[in-house]
Amino acid sequence: MTEFRKSTALSRIQPAATIAITQTAREMRAKGRDVISLSIGEPDFDTPDHIKTASAEAVQRGETKYPPIPGIPELRAAVADKFKRENGLDYAPEQTIVCTGGKQVIANAILATLDPGEEVIIPAPYWVSYTQIVELAGGTPVCPETAPEDGFILTPEALEAAITPRTRWLLLNSPSNPTGAVYSTKDLRALAAVLERHPHVWVLSDDMYEHLIYGNVPFATMAAAAPEMKDRTLTMNGVSKAYAMTGWRIGYAAGPKPLIDAMTLMQSQTTSGTARVSQWAAHAALTGPQDALATQRAAFGARRDLVVSRLRAIPGLECPVPQGAFYVFPSCAAFIGRTTAGGRKITNDEAFCMALLEENGVATVHGAAFGQSPFFRLSYAASEAELTAAMDRIEAFCAGIT
Repeated sequence: MTEFRKSTALSRIQPAATIAITQTAREMRAKGRDVISLSIGEPDFDTPDHIKTASAEAVQRGETKYPPIPGIPELRAAVADKFKRENGLDYAPEQTIVCTGGKQVIANAILATLDPGEEVIIPAPYWVSYTQIVELAGGTPVCPETAPEDGFILTPEALEAAITPRTRWLLLNSPSNPTGAVYSTKDLRALAAVLERHPHVWVLSDDMYEHLIYGNVPFATMAAAAPEMKDRTLTMNGVSKAYAMTGWRIGYAAGPKPLIDAMTLMQSQTTSGTARVSQWAAHAALTGPQDALATQRAAFGARRDLVVSRLRAIPGLECPVPQGAFYVFPSCAAFIGRTTAGGRKITNDEAFCMALLEENGVATVHGAAFGQSPFFRLSYAASEAELTAAMDRIEAFCAGIT
């Protein structure tokens, strides 16, 4: 039998750690283990009823044929209206694209523009798929670390130091997965001042968690904060997090038409577009009642406060307060080099997380998967009962470390 051989491109990437750990937790549950999984970023709310109704009506209308590659006209118009209404950004529908999830937006943009050896600046900690998509395209991720004392925000000095003649993109995520950090208008303008000196660098602004910001912190996005950057910025978003529609697989973006056209060409040879039924559901999300946004944000805010207060009360853990998204990113540095109650040596943050899962049944994701150690990410997109039980287990786990 001929031996199977992966392509060189595929050999450059690894499975997402968040998905791998979540699958491990599922397998443990299937074997009868009591596991609380806080490893995946998925709202535990149901998709609002008016969105589900819109999708059912689309089916009854026969919206089951191939879609236009960049999206149905009605949804592209709704996307343009959303950017105008919520972000003060003027885009024509022809400057928008609808993709099969936010991940495909990023993949389309990177694969359509990046040549082998070119670089993408991705501040660490970062979402696990950013670097993998860049490497799949043959590019080089450049990942300057951010610091808790700076709010995990990329500084202008760090950005300047990371830019080279080979830099093609700066990829920003605010609110951030995994830290919950939120870039202010002032932060973005400071970065734009650096980019003004480097006109070959474009910005990909991942705004997926836009509607999950707590307190009185305003949302800002690069193309609006620094209008001079609009002609070289791709602004992306989606319905997954805001409207509890992860499984509907809809991401969208707006930017300069030549870039959108290039992404459309890429999409034409991969998915050929996104399912019409999902697009009509997304249309209902963007144009229909928005009550669910405030309801879910309030629930996530209360959960954040619960988790942060509990983690901060555990000796040895340091937990910054996230301003957005639904993750915390505490440091477990105090436990490195020590031994768990079950006799496992904690050599790094991955060992910490695996021991926590195996000994106390809580699934989290180690910081190294996001490009920065020694931290771990915990998602509070779970019920308060689950979170309380998980905090009890984490507290007991840490107390048993000697």
